[in-house]
Amino acid sequence: MERRQPVVTGSVVLGALTFVVPGLWSFFWPESFHRHIASFDPFNLHLFHDLGAFQLGIGVALLGALWTRDALVVSLLGGATGAVVHFVSHLLDRDLGGRSSDPLTLGILAAILLVALGLRLRAVRRTARP
Repeated sequence: MERRQPVVTGSVVLGALTFVVPGLWSFFWPESFHRHIASFDPFNLHLFHDLGAFQLGIGVALLGALWTRDALVVSLLGGATGAVVHFVSHLLDRDLGGRSSDPLTLGILAAILLVALGLRLRAVRRTARP
């Protein structure tokens, strides 16, 4: 087992919180996030939903690196998180513009990344067994 380095671990947790907290805020309370943090006008609801999606993906990837050292798991965890929340963003905001195919194509991408994550986790577990 690899020995943890407290400064590195603390930095990763701080970095993760720096992405996850604003990501949640931007996605779930976009008007408040716009008012307090990113007061660039005009307000664009979908932009803040997407911002939250990608911030959450980065933050979850950082947290994932504390859980596993497998680079593919960490990458897929972050990518899948961002893709799933981005898909939800396009479902919620489908009446605000974009392409009518966006929810479908983004949903397919999210599903592919989730399946790949599941397959990779299964492979990692198999190789970890004695």
